[in-house]
Amino acid sequence: MDPVSQNPTPEPLTELQLSEQENIRREKLMKLIDAGQSPYAVTHFDVTNTSREILDGFDALDGKTASLAGRLMSKRVMGKASFAHLLDADGQLQIYVRRDDIGVDEYMNFKTFDIGDVIGVTGMVFRTQKGEISLHVQSIQLLAKSLKVLPEKYHGLKDPDLRYRQRYTDMIVNPEVRETFRKRTQILKAVREFLDSRGFLEVDTPVLQTIEIGAAARTFKTHLNALDLDMFLRIETELYLKRLIVGGFDKVYEVGRLFRNEGMDATHNPEFTSVETYQAYVNYETVMEMVEQLYSYVAQQVCGSTLVPYQEHEIELKAPWKRVTMADAVEAACGVRYADWKTNQDARAALQARDIHVEKTWTRGDCMAALFDEYVEASLIQPTFVTDYPVDISPLAKRKPENPDLTERFEFFINGHEMGNAFSELNDPLDQRKRFEEQVRVRQAEGIHAEVDEDFLNALELGMPPTGGLGFGIDRMVMLFTNNASIRDVLLFPTMKPIK
Repeated sequence: MDPVSQNPTPEPLTELQLSEQENIRREKLMKLIDAGQSPYAVTHFDVTNTSREILDGFDALDGKTASLAGRLMSKRVMGKASFAHLLDADGQLQIYVRRDDIGVDEYMNFKTFDIGDVIGVTGMVFRTQKGEISLHVQSIQLLAKSLKVLPEKYHGLKDPDLRYRQRYTDMIVNPEVRETFRKRTQILKAVREFLDSRGFLEVDTPVLQTIEIGAAARTFKTHLNALDLDMFLRIETELYLKRLIVGGFDKVYEVGRLFRNEGMDATHNPEFTSVETYQAYVNYETVMEMVEQLYSYVAQQVCGSTLVPYQEHEIELKAPWKRVTMADAVEAACGVRYADWKTNQDARAALQARDIHVEKTWTRGDCMAALFDEYVEASLIQPTFVTDYPVDISPLAKRKPENPDLTERFEFFINGHEMGNAFSELNDPLDQRKRFEEQVRVRQAEGIHAEVDEDFLNALELGMPPTGGLGFGIDRMVMLFTNNASIRDVLLFPTMKPIK
């Protein structure tokens, strides 16, 4: 083969299609560069205060010198003096700029500044005649030129698709967005505080894994060149964390990124943040109590109350939460009794009679879960624990001693959405092997590759103490505490289809 054809000359970059305003901004930048005044040559600016510190601490700062930096968000030029607003990480502050204070040349430069430019200012804190706390500027410096035009002030950036694609612009023009992500950090901090105070040890486990387990979630596949080995992005942290329980840690947790190659909607994103906790010598009853305490603690820390507004509801997170078994909830909602099904065929027939889609591989447990999704889930507005799931849809949960067909498992629901999942963890290695093998058999029958995690079974055979485990999504928790209806509103950079 002609070597030239293997390495074709790359196509030239597409010429930028610029608006008139963008061309004008580039021309201004070129003039600055030609004059030896490139803003990009500036390496630092000494910031002494933020806008919030000046606004909140005005009594102590009045008449004193302060320096702050941020983005120019408005400018009102009035001959020899101008008012403007500077946006920094904490909010906005008005600045007052006078030609006689900063000099003719610098004032002329200031008049050429565009909305969106990043500037640094130093001056005296004061209050205007109209009562607005401001900074009387003594010096001003351009730190970065904005070559793009920000969305118009009063209409803002409203298109949700564009907001998610350009989160950086969204955060500039929609201040409430930054508040959401500040709260997200507060929520994560509060979760860690709660768990740390109870003696849990935070750990990290592998994201890249060598086997595709038989769980219901689909994985993302990648390849490790160094070992010429196919690998998979994790769909959970559970099996590694339980290895640590075997290894002698009695309380562990991980805040970790998970990846599931599945659908996307208001509560699902292909990559998301999960918290999983495992505690030795307790069962799912203890974990339920911990969930109640955790959510109450985070609500108090972040919102100042256990009563949290969410969409059209007021959600009360204070214990005790409602508890109901899955079978009782389904029977109450649609009259179907789980105990009446003797075979998987009985269960599938019950769903077909109600025109609910049924897969030929579905078990009694799958059918019960489908009825729950259809008739119950959306009605669970206030915090509710749904307990005692069928064993065939709970491959990692311990059977109930009084009814081996069910497990010591619960999920908890708020505002009609599942928020977390927990078990009395299965620690019988022989039972676990049977369930894994059945799970893999079903997945392979569906045409999906799956394997048994032999190393995890090896760990179980060493002996794992009775353990209570919990997993919950941070993103859905943030949605609740920030009153956002879409998961994309609480992810800084949600997954988006590229624009071609």
